Amino acid sequence: MTNATAEIAPGRKTEAKTLAAQVYEKLREDIVAGHLEPGSKLKLEQLLSKYSVGMSPLREALSRLVGDMLVTSQGQRGFRVAPLSLTELEDIARTRSFLETEALSLSVQKGDEEWLETVEQSYRALAQNEEELDASNGEPPSDLVSRWEESNRQFHAALLSACGSVWLLRLNSILNQQMERYRRLSLRHSRGHRDIAGEHYAIYKAVKDRKILKACELIEQHLDLTTEEVRRALLQNEEEAAEA
Repeated sequence: MTNATAEIAPGRKTEAKTLAAQVYEKLREDIVAGHLEPGSKLKLEQLLSKYSVGMSPLREALSRLVGDMLVTSQGQRGFRVAPLSLTELEDIARTRSFLETEALSLSVQKGDEEWLETVEQSYRALAQNEEELDASNGEPPSDLVSRWEESNRQFHAALLSACGSVWLLRLNSILNQQMERYRRLSLRHSRGHRDIAGEHYAIYKAVKDRKILKACELIEQHLDLTTEEVRRALLQNEEEAAEA
């Protein structure tokens, strides 16, 4: 008897998974970078054309982004880019600050010399990108912003990596991914208003010197300043939208 269910060849399954992963990364970057406006409807036909993929990998990518809370699903009405809001910002920032200071404290206590070397390497990569960012005139190019964002993420991840808690790291990673959208929104407002590179150096120095309380205090201040910048950027966007 013939089986009515068609089998998909392993190679084609792998190809579909690869395409889904690729479109996921591209869509995610477009959402985080603000190329797809918060709250905007994601029209499948346009996405199929833009990313040159079929419906199956596109839907898989969108499902992953729903899980990441970067996209919302509205049932039969389709998908939208998740909105940004002051309420969500404050919730994310408060929770992230609590988790990150706890994880940093544990890392400084437990981290060995190899961990310190990883922290130093990630800091130097971040400092290099910050120099390039500061040297750019006007609004920085998107590829430079992406490199800075990645090196910033790697630095913060390295700081926490010796904490010994899988759940602390996992939860912080989720929150950091959400915060990335807000940071991108506020980046142009922060340039010239604060010394972010100096803040990162102070955190790095305190960690290197094993000054736990100072390191936690500095990273909490650093996160609070970022939150305040994002809050101002969101309010400015709301004012501009109201005037339009």
